[in-house]
Amino acid sequence: MRLHHIVVFFLLSLFVAAPAAQAAQTYKLAVTDLEGMEELQREFGAFGKVLGEKSGYTFELFPVNNRTAAVEALRARKVDFVITGPAEYVVFRKRTKAVPVVGFSRPDYFASVVVMADSGISSLSDLKGKKVAFGDVGSTSKHLTPMQIFADNGIDPLKDISPVYVDPKVGFAALKRGDVAAFCTTNGKFVSLRDKDSLPAGSFMVLARSRDLPNDILIAGSHVDAAVVKKLQKVFAEDSDALIKAILTGEDNQKYKGMKFLTAVNDRDYDYVRAMYATIGYPQYSEFVGN
Repeated sequence: MRLHHIVVFFLLSLFVAAPAAQAAQTYKLAVTDLEGMEELQREFGAFGKVLGEKSGYTFELFPVNNRTAAVEALRARKVDFVITGPAEYVVFRKRTKAVPVVGFSRPDYFASVVVMADSGISSLSDLKGKKVAFGDVGSTSKHLTPMQIFADNGIDPLKDISPVYVDPKVGFAALKRGDVAAFCTTNGKFVSLRDKDSLPAGSFMVLARSRDLPNDILIAGSHVDAAVVKKLQKVFAEDSDALIKAILTGEDNQKYKGMKFLTAVNDRDYDYVRAMYATIGYPQYSEFVGN
């Protein structure tokens, strides 16, 4: 075979191999607050597809039973990317050295401490010695943040009040019945429950609220190449509208209406969450609470 034929054949093989190599780049994506492939596909199937189209990679959804399972899957490299909440992120970071990729900034994402407007309660100190309803143990906005609200105002939530942990609908009903003196939850959840209730909106009063919370976040395993992370950040910046439209196809994902992808997310943005773990007696934030 002549030399120039060999060169041509070699160059052609490179052009043929390049698309195949790119197509082979498949990554597994998990979401910590969804169980089962059916729910995962319903909420994030469109998002994974669009992210793949825009990046040139392939994303396969990977169901996990709980947050601990997700951590172990990331450590074992069975999964490459995880979408998770701020309380979960700090544990992932501690145990797997996961890398922040992009934040899912949610409008009005903060926690509220709610009382009945005619209860006579006018300050957090009035709740000392009383029952206060919180949401799921370990939830950023329904448990950890409300605990921090009390701590930030000089009240020890583990000693000065009597916390009870219930589903938000149960907590809201308990507040109306007078079974608890206050109800703590995400502001959006409170507004939704209030607006569907038969009582006038003025029957309720937000006694205190937190600062806006750190964002839900897409993280990459430490084994994922830094160039891949950088490319995905570029995709989120340049194709934001398409990705937001895709993520909003899920029913549960309506919480992201009005969201913005933040590619400049930094680990120190989550120090507020680390303070929450210390407040409830887990200063190492190396394990999930209530899992």
